Amino acid sequence: MDLVEKYYQLQSSTLDKIILLDGLPSLTFRIYLANIFWMAANNKWNPFNSESSLQPTIDWFGNSDWGLGLPFPELLGSLAWATEYFGAILLLLGLATRWISIPLIATMIVAIFSVHIDNGWSAVASSVDGEIASRINAARSLLEEHENYEWLTEKGAFVILQNGVEFAFTYLLLLVSLLFVGGGRFVSVDYFLNKHFSSK
Repeated sequence: MDLVEKYYQLQSSTLDKIILLDGLPSLTFRIYLANIFWMAANNKWNPFNSESSLQPTIDWFGNSDWGLGLPFPELLGSLAWATEYFGAILLLLGLATRWISIPLIATMIVAIFSVHIDNGWSAVASSVDGEIASRINAARSLLEEHENYEWLTEKGAFVILQNGVEFAFTYLLLLVSLLFVGGGRFVSVDYFLNKHFSSK
């Protein structure tokens, strides 16, 4: 028996057994993304908060001077909010996972090309970059001179948010994965509904 054959026999008797847990990646993707989209939706409009309004999002969608300058901002703003809000709930439950992944993918593509792409790849600017480093150092000097710098930085260093495509592209990849693999075996409502109706 050669080495390659021994390797594959070892794999089939050990690592291949984790196929029983193949629903866990979908579960972790769903929980992670549900939190992201829930926060994004509630930042646009929290229907349980009387002081919250979708109007700032609508204004940002429609204004070409300081916003996106998109047509039909009321419709697009409402669709973006509803996709994220109800998408988060469906992802958490693992219900209609593949279906809700499609509009969420569209949302991420729009976000990448309308908001993030001009800012490059990185979500957080590199402090190695000469111009960025000089700005961070200037801010640090001001804070050290006028504020309690040790207290301000005890939970982490100050950075410049570059707002590039990095995060949105990561979410896009996770959504594409869910589109293909679904909500996950044993860990989604989809799984049990499919099992129920396929047995009839």
